[in-house]
Amino acid sequence: MPTLITTPTQITAAGNKPKVIREYIGRVNSGTSAVSVAHMTSPTGWIEPGQRPQFDEYTMVLKGTLRVEHAQGTIDVAAGQAIITHAGEWVRYSTPEPEGADYIAICLPAFSMETVHRDP
Repeated sequence: MPTLITTPTQITAAGNKPKVIREYIGRVNSGTSAVSVAHMTSPTGWIEPGQRPQFDEYTMVLKGTLRVEHAQGTIDVAAGQAIITHAGEWVRYSTPEPEGADYIAICLPAFSMETVHRDP
């Protein structure tokens, strides 16, 4: 039988400013470890610590711009674009533009604090 997810769980985000994470599918809201799906809303000037996660992350930007720093440079992902970051590579996300960003993040396997490996 299909499982209906009626509401997301709001999760506290890392970073220098408050960012809203609404997990629909994942370890917290649905008890799913295979994949996580979350709707993120981050304000202008938000930046999180760098990380070297053990999961692939597929991100689709709905509004604004998401900046993705990586070992070889920086990629700005605009509304209507998507990016894939791969397990084991160092990345850091931020939203430097005035409108912040609204985006969907899918992690495979599901996001966890034990496997994100954030910088100290």
